Amino acid sequence: MPFLSRCCFVFLILCAPEMIQAAEMSYPNSVVATEKGPVYVADLKLPGIWSLDQGKAASYFTGSKVFRTPLNAVRCVTLDNEGRVLAGDSSTRDVYRFEKAGAKPQPLTNGGIGIPMDVVVLKNGDLLVSDLELHHIWKVPAAGGKPTLFAKVEAPRGLALDQAENLWVVSGTTDQLLKVSPDGKVSVVVKGRPFNFPHDVVVLDDGSAIVSDGYEKALWKVAADGTTEKWVSGEPFKNPVGITRQGQNILVADPHAKTVFLVDPEKNVSTLLKP
Repeated sequence: MPFLSRCCFVFLILCAPEMIQAAEMSYPNSVVATEKGPVYVADLKLPGIWSLDQGKAASYFTGSKVFRTPLNAVRCVTLDNEGRVLAGDSSTRDVYRFEKAGAKPQPLTNGGIGIPMDVVVLKNGDLLVSDLELHHIWKVPAAGGKPTLFAKVEAPRGLALDQAENLWVVSGTTDQLLKVSPDGKVSVVVKGRPFNFPHDVVVLDDGSAIVSDGYEKALWKVAADGTTEKWVSGEPFKNPVGITRQGQNILVADPHAKTVFLVDPEKNVSTLLKP
């Protein structure tokens, strides 16, 4: 092989992973957004976290594909009260905090959680974490430390806080949407199983909620009295999973579509990624 060709070949081998990452997401399953700045997306198959800004995706943190390494199986992403990225990882059974892009992730619980499906942050900085394996909602000190039981919920997935700091919980069992008061008491918001496979929830300013349903390819709206109706469904959704608010818009991580969608209040759907 001529010298120049060998150099080009080596260059492509070294740069190929970054080129692939820049081209498209692999399995975006959770999303969080600042009010006007970057959007952060957990990608289970990257594995790691993307930063989206002005329609372009860049790697915020890329983990190893070796099991039991940080973010090898990242399940969720959120922001703490100081704007730092937090991510839950089932391969190491922990929640991590990042001081900045590319920084080494800092474990907060020393492997004290089973499968962290979602994380929300209270006003005092403490974390609430849904644990799909142990059927618990854990409370984790803001600085990190041993998790303590906040509430027992069967098969908890997505979490959201309302203005009164009630915790809304998507459950995979008999009643699919629950609410946990600040003192840990559990009540039912949606009785029975109207959803096909609910995953995440956000609470709107009027007290209603939006629930993602991957199998139905839909977002459901839940009224304050617990009644449900499909809000947006069908194409371009393929498997809407993680959802978050950005102002009045809803952002939707869809791993089968390999993108993040934006749904405005008029229910118009567009993608955040530009070609």
